[in-house]
Amino acid sequence: MSVPPDKAREAIGALGSQGQSRYEWSLTSSALLDPVRLVLPPPYVLPVIFVPGIMGSNLMDTDGNKVWRLDTTFGQPLGLARKMAFSGPAARQRLMHPARTQVDPRGNVPGKAKGSVSNKSQYREERFWGEIAESSYHEFLLWLEDRLNGQGYNPARWQDFFYTAVSAAPKPGERPSEPKLHPGIPMQMRGFNPLGYLDGEAGVSPRAEVVTSDDLLKRAKFRMPVYACGYNWLDSNTRAAERLKGRIDQVIAANNRNGYKCEQVILITHSMGGLVARRCALMAGMQDKIAGIVHGVMPAVGAAVAYRRCKVGMRDEDFVAGLVIGSNGREVTAVFSQAPGALQLLPSREYRSNWLKIKDANGRDIETQPSTDPYVDIYLKRDRWWGLVREEWLRPEGGRPLAWDEYAANVRIAKSFHEQIQGEYHPVTYVYYGADSDQASFETVCWRMKAGIKPDSRPAPTPAQVRDMRFDQVREDGSNPFYVGGKLEVVPAYGYMAPASTYQSSYWELHAEKQDGGGDGTVPTSSGRAPLFLGKHKNRIRQQFRLTGFGHEPSYKDQRAQQATLFGLSKIVAAAKIPT
Repeated sequence: MSVPPDKAREAIGALGSQGQSRYEWSLTSSALLDPVRLVLPPPYVLPVIFVPGIMGSNLMDTDGNKVWRLDTTFGQPLGLARKMAFSGPAARQRLMHPARTQVDPRGNVPGKAKGSVSNKSQYREERFWGEIAESSYHEFLLWLEDRLNGQGYNPARWQDFFYTAVSAAPKPGERPSEPKLHPGIPMQMRGFNPLGYLDGEAGVSPRAEVVTSDDLLKRAKFRMPVYACGYNWLDSNTRAAERLKGRIDQVIAANNRNGYKCEQVILITHSMGGLVARRCALMAGMQDKIAGIVHGVMPAVGAAVAYRRCKVGMRDEDFVAGLVIGSNGREVTAVFSQAPGALQLLPSREYRSNWLKIKDANGRDIETQPSTDPYVDIYLKRDRWWGLVREEWLRPEGGRPLAWDEYAANVRIAKSFHEQIQGEYHPVTYVYYGADSDQASFETVCWRMKAGIKPDSRPAPTPAQVRDMRFDQVREDGSNPFYVGGKLEVVPAYGYMAPASTYQSSYWELHAEKQDGGGDGTVPTSSGRAPLFLGKHKNRIRQQFRLTGFGHEPSYKDQRAQQATLFGLSKIVAAAKIPT
């Protein structure tokens, strides 16, 4: 009995481990006579490579022991949290040094094949998903793999794009005919309004675009497998960019076999991964191998919170996250000072001016920095308590001591990196960033003087004297606040078994104040929006989405961020080369 082709079901070809087309189909009842049509993937391949943010790559030591593994238990990286919560400054310094760590590819991978993946082992062995944080990214990558490769190759069937059309209704009992997408149609996209703006968007770049049917027809010419590229985020982002360069070449080579052709990739980045990708695109020959980049919540010119965490840790921002990243300044500094990659998150010269402030008890500014150069004025300042690093914290007892000159060399590496990528973006760049007043972020860091419980009757130092004090003239243990003068006072207990109580006496308390702006909780709005407004190649930013409603780390789990990414991908494909 013959069955018309329009009643056939489809089996989309996935790729086997050797790059060959592979089909899987569940057996059905013999009463079902409609045929299964095997659909070959397109001959061209445009891979997508995801580049994670700082702390988003799994690390191991040079002997293969786990150092930083973001596998999940009940949806959270509980194993890492337990490990780091009991690691003080010395243990962190010994464990987390760029020369003693490397990318660990053995992290968890999804247990179910999706999109063009035919076997779950491919996630680790071919797509490299085991290199990156399961908790932060795998949900998004599965969504992306399905959107790009799991909906077939007829763009008229893609769920996220549509347009108003009228067609004849099928006869009773017949299936609708195969839909067809015609050229020259402005498409609507799920989550966007007809003008190309995301619904509920707080604001957009002035260069709004829309996805057209021509863009989707071009995308249908490509298979778009989703890869990942972890990197050692303790080391310089230049080293990470070199690793990304190697991964790009590796992925292109892997997709040039069995008759398939590949010449370019697309990069999607999260946070610091954006800095890595920007540096990679500047390397010889790489701009042409990258069809375009989508940046998500990138600290384009740095983030002031990086300074604050070196001084007082993260306990008063987020207690639980502080257990992992560092509850106090000693713990953060022990790692940060020896990690050029981490130092490259500090505000660069492009960051807003006077972002570090010291105020007296009446709220008047008594110091604003940097005056000209943040590297000299703040990061290498050794004779003022508000400088970035207290020198003895480079040498925690039981750790592997770091000399000041070694730390200074790392700061110079950060400065050089900032200068290399300053204002530089790939010619086809799309950006989304957080600009949410409910996601409190540090646009600036402010130290506020508050009167303490005086230890004696002597006059307190003046605000100007406090401003000019050295590290050894201020009492601090890496937590908020610091103290000028005084000591830990013990009040004897009165009464049977009553415990003694303590308090800190001081002339002044120096409080690192809380967040003063909006953003995504980590990257402030001013840094997130910088690509379009500060870059020397502003015309390279094709579209910049100003979004609300999500925090920094989980931003790619937000539906509108996902749709902004899919929008950018669709426009990048439209400008990509057809391999010859």
